[in-house]
Parts: sequence; structure tokens; C-alpha cells
Amino acid sequence: MPKESSHGVRAAGVHRVVVIVDENSNPFELGCATEVFGLHRPEISRALYDFRLCSPQPRTLMRDGFFTLTGVAGLEAADAADTLIVPNRPDIEVPRRPAVLDAVRRAHARGARLVGFCSGAFTLAEAGVLDGRRATAHWQWADSFRTRFPSVRLEADVLFVDDGDILTSAGSAAALDLGLHVVRRDYGAEVANAVSRRLVFAAHRDGGQRQFVERPMPDLADESLAPVLAWAQERLDSPLTVSGLAARAAVSPATLHRRFQAQLGTTPLAWLTGERLALACRLIERGESRFEVVARRSGLGTAANLRTLMRRETGITPSAYRRRFGPEAN
Repeated sequence: MPKESSHGVRAAGVHRVVVIVDENSNPFELGCATEVFGLHRPEISRALYDFRLCSPQPRTLMRDGFFTLTGVAGLEAADAADTLIVPNRPDIEVPRRPAVLDAVRRAHARGARLVGFCSGAFTLAEAGVLDGRRATAHWQWADSFRTRFPSVRLEADVLFVDDGDILTSAGSAAALDLGLHVVRRDYGAEVANAVSRRLVFAAHRDGGQRQFVERPMPDLADESLAPVLAWAQERLDSPLTVSGLAARAAVSPATLHRRFQAQLGTTPLAWLTGERLALACRLIERGESRFEVVARRSGLGTAANLRTLMRRETGITPSAYRRRFGPEAN
């Protein structure tokens, strides 16, 4: 018999996402997972995920006793997950429940995708599945993590790390970044953009961006990058340059670089390349099969450059991307 989910009965073939909620878990990251993977999206014509919460106990006291979670599945639900999101909690020095760690190890052994938001990296590392692997966590716990888990290759200054079957994010809002990255990886940029619009959240912030800005966001309206970003996004097929963006913003290239680093955590060139690649993905998803046209309309120049950038950023070629996310795939 099909098992129940947040959408009622599980649809055949729909990817199942299960979140383990344990004592003192953070409500914010639980909310992020629910928003990204658990809610019905009427503007999307098909079910994206089958979503469930589970817990090792019938009543789970959330962080700082804010509320008690009841009525969710038992821990055995983790054994049916295609993607398992592990508990994250602020008491990083408290050992995780052995039954939870065993569930994580079983999921990893059978090939499920594992996700850890914020301090969830501690759960994954304690389960032993991160040895020799890349990961990230909230920057304030970086030193503690390195001391406890020296065999893990911690990247403490990025928003999230996609290491294939194990993905981890930094603190708080980076959970949304990673969640949307997973949607983009599973269903392509167009669907991820639809989800991000409902969240009123940036559709794509690269995982390599910094966790926190170097200085406070500027208060002066004329220092905001929003006008020049909007201007550039309408002209991605044009030969835009960093100097051209700086001229549009009426600042020097050096000042533009500083503002990009402070406000976006990246460089103007990296942002521009990311926007163009995202546009190229959307064009392919909408049915444009001529890669020279995709490259030209997205500002990437040539099909060869499109192939190079797409393989580097998504891990697959434009042809493979079309097979997976193009109109014929639906």
C-alpha cells in the first residue's frame, strides 16, 4: 500500500524527502525544508516531492522549548527516504541519538541523498559519513567542527557544499539556498525559479559565495546594486563588461568590486556569468534546441563556451541538460 505524505497518498515515482526532527531541533531550518519540499505548488503542473517529517519519539521538544512537535511518523520513515534531511540543533556538543545516527548510516549505505542544514553537518560527521568529504556549517562553529572532525574537509566560508550524495549548508537562510539548489538539480532552473518566486527569495546564490558580508550593508540608497543588477539582467545578450557595469553605476571598477563583495559576496564577473548561465538553462528548458542560439541569447558567446561553463557549473553538458529538463522530459 502507498504510504501517506504531506500531499496525502504518495504518487508513484515521486522523489521522497524525509526530515528527521530530534529534540532541540531548530524550527527555522525545519520551516525552510517544509517550504521548499513540502508545499503544494499550484503553478507547477506536477508533484515535485513526497514530503514527510519523522522523529525517534512521539513528542519532540523543539529548540529552547518553543513548542512540542507531535503527530509525525516514527524514525522508520527515514528508511524510505530518497533524500534524508538530518537534524540540526544548536547544542553541538551534545552527542546525537544513536538511533538517529544509525538511520543516517543506513540511508547512506543504500544510496540515499543526505542533506544537513546549518549544524546538521555535525550529525552527518558524527554518523561517520563525512570522513574525507567536503562540507560546510555555520561559520561560528567552524573551529569546534574542525577540532572534533579533522578528517572532514570543512569549507567554512561558503553558503553550501554539494558533494554529490551529501550536501551541507551554512547557517539560517543558507538552508533556502541549498534547498533551491536541490530543486534546480532535480528539476532545472525554470522550476527552481517558480519555487523561489513563491518564497520571494533569490532564485540562485552560488554555493561558493561567502557566508557573511565583510561589512554592514550600506544604508545609502545610491550605493545599492539593485538598479545596475536589474539593468544588466535585461541586457544579458549584450557585450557587458565590468567596466560597463561600473560606468552604469557611476563608480569606478574598484568600487564596484567592493560593493559586489560587500552586498553579494561575489565578484561582478562571477555574478554576470551566473546570470547568463541561468538564462541559458531557462532557454533550454523552454525548448530552444540550437545551442549556438542559446549561447548568443544568453550572452555566453559560443556553443563551446556554453558547454564548458555548463559542465563546470552543473556537471552535465547542454545536451544532457536538455534530455533531463527540456520539454520532452516532462
